[in-house]
Amino acid sequence: MFYPGDAATLARDIRAYLEEPREPGFRPGFPKAIIAPHAGYMYSGSVAASAYSLLKSARGTVKRVVLLGPCHRVAARGLALPGVSAFETPLGRVPIDEDAVAALKGMPQVVTQPVAHAQEHSLEVQVPFLQEVLGEFKLVPLAVGFASAQDVADVIEKLWGGPETLIVISSDLSHYHPYREATAIDRATVESILAYRTDIEHEQACGATPVSGLLITAKKHGLLPELLDLRNSGDTAGGRDRVVGYASIAFWEPAQVGYGDEHGRTLVGLARSGIVSALGGAAPTTAGDPWLSEHRATFVTLTKNGDLRGCIGSLEAHRPLGVDVVENARAAAFRDPRFPQVTAREIDAIQVEVSLLSQPSALEFADHDDLVAQLAPGLDGLILAAEGRRGTFLPQVWESLPEPEQFLAHLKQKAGLSPSTPTRRCQVWRYRVLKWKESELKVQ
Repeated sequence: MFYPGDAATLARDIRAYLEEPREPGFRPGFPKAIIAPHAGYMYSGSVAASAYSLLKSARGTVKRVVLLGPCHRVAARGLALPGVSAFETPLGRVPIDEDAVAALKGMPQVVTQPVAHAQEHSLEVQVPFLQEVLGEFKLVPLAVGFASAQDVADVIEKLWGGPETLIVISSDLSHYHPYREATAIDRATVESILAYRTDIEHEQACGATPVSGLLITAKKHGLLPELLDLRNSGDTAGGRDRVVGYASIAFWEPAQVGYGDEHGRTLVGLARSGIVSALGGAAPTTAGDPWLSEHRATFVTLTKNGDLRGCIGSLEAHRPLGVDVVENARAAAFRDPRFPQVTAREIDAIQVEVSLLSQPSALEFADHDDLVAQLAPGLDGLILAAEGRRGTFLPQVWESLPEPEQFLAHLKQKAGLSPSTPTRRCQVWRYRVLKWKESELKVQ
């Protein structure tokens, strides 16, 4: 009722939502908790995806999702577990975390009530997004009925865990007000959430109780809330006479303020040691700091006497950051087909640069001129694909190709296309990078 029942269509739709254009973000890690809406995907899928797109680097790390949402169809007294072994969507089955269920045994506010879940959508609609971004994980689904915010907070605290545990709160905002009125109500509700206020009413958010429970726990742990998206059905797929509000909010650990030179020194050091080890030196260590285990995409660029000596990277986050840097450094040194392999005699003369990529987002454009008008020279890295071919330019390439027309023509050539290939036939994605040059860092 809320999303496609066909697996291929569902996966395609979710990926399209996740790839929508958004401001690139560069926080190490992924949120500890999110609030996401639960309407039909055509209404709120884009808003929900703004939160789920932040969880792509959590794949392989998050093993348990504690999912809480309000009851819409059946009244429940307390927080209701479904009493089943798995949730199933067109994308497959997600097992229930039986250890977590056992840990909740004895908490008076937790009950087992299958009927509360049988037709409930607030939890179900979140699961396909979680399957797409996280892969394999276990679920703790709790339908929140007649309970206090403190009841919810106590359950969340019981299952808080570490980076292996993600908290997801499912809630829409106001219901069925005229557009202008709803916008004002929802903005006030979001401001209350960002201020950790727990006096939110159910008329403001259908998931007010689980939201307030999260806020109690988030404040206790010092999590920092961030508004990602705030819209309503009048903005997405409906009329404006009676709208439903949607917001996505992420809650970050205090240390997740962004990547800095300390991260850069580590990455550049790993890149160099990866090359040196391939030449007979000691093997680099990519374990230790948790942020090195997050799946991120990087490029490693090598220069010698100011000239390019190799550049290889990843466009998609498909392995741990530390591993990605080491492997891309070795590929740039020994497998870039444009250059001979780096030798031990020249390694000291080579400078290393590591670029950390944001999640690419698709650009929508009507024609070539429209695309050019959207570009930010010096900031945008671009991926261009057409006719089964693909190429990318890092933002650094703007230094040598400063004009957008020139930049796009050369990018088409790099992708194996003719510069005259009509731009309207191409798909284009934008990303940003953080970069660290070895010459500008004191690598330890």
